[in-house]
Amino acid sequence: MLSRRLLRIKVVKSLYAHIQGDVDKIEVSLKNLRYSVDKAYELYFQMLWLIVEVRRYAAQRIEIGRNKQLPTPEELNPNTKFVDNRLIDQIEQSEVIGDFIQKHRLGWTAYPELIRDLYNAMVESPYYQKYMATETRTFKSDVALVKAFYMSEAVEDSELLESVLEEQSIMWNDDLGSALIMVVRTLEDCRASQEDIPVLPQFKNEEDWNFAKTLFSRSARNYDENLATVERFIVNWDVERIALMDNLIMTTALTELKEFEEIPSKVTLDEYIEISKYYSSPGSNQFINGVLDRLTSQLTADGVIVKTGRGLK
Repeated sequence: MLSRRLLRIKVVKSLYAHIQGDVDKIEVSLKNLRYSVDKAYELYFQMLWLIVEVRRYAAQRIEIGRNKQLPTPEELNPNTKFVDNRLIDQIEQSEVIGDFIQKHRLGWTAYPELIRDLYNAMVESPYYQKYMATETRTFKSDVALVKAFYMSEAVEDSELLESVLEEQSIMWNDDLGSALIMVVRTLEDCRASQEDIPVLPQFKNEEDWNFAKTLFSRSARNYDENLATVERFIVNWDVERIALMDNLIMTTALTELKEFEEIPSKVTLDEYIEISKYYSSPGSNQFINGVLDRLTSQLTADGVIVKTGRGLK
């Protein structure tokens, strides 16, 4: 399922678009937020399907080799361990995944160059060569091979993959890491005896979407008020020079601190400080850390930030 951190990132980005675009109706921006969240879930299925296309390419290469006029002994008797991988069989035959891919018009058939590059990188990798050289075959080893593929630098750091994803949907910008985490978690739950792949739900429960929706709405409505509060705790810094994204991170964090009594302050601070490392202006995460720390301490003492439940302080 989509993590709370990803939802927080989506809220901050949607708030940026809302303010920069001078959108009057929050309802319009909420629809855009939901669309962005739904697209992130689509990317999870798109990435699950990637190994199927790589396996299909491998099968095509084997068939081409066998049909040569003068095939080599290796081409006549190829090692088919990868193309016979049972986990990939399960993914390809999954009704849930197949229906989702078809309904949302996903897939990789338009990007043969990417599939070829990923296949070549996999074939050259130690994890693949060890897998293919092992005579024994177990479902566990099949799962390990697929996991290694998704966790490899060839996938995580592929500039071509990032370019293709951006071409497929601008909404997938920066979502690859989260999608890969979801894919790996799904693979870890796979069993040889199961009838279908145990795909993750979009949300852990409906409360997750309510969290994102409420966080955005209240952050948007109270932005000016929250920004004024944040500026009270800025020391030795020209508030006019603070980047908009930095302000959005701090005001969204303040919204969460005030509006969600069940979320510990430490959790909120840790999440937004981590987000600031990737989305705020260079070197400003320490500045954001200091502002949020002072703000939280004072507003908690003033009773503005109140947490309920044991240990939620």
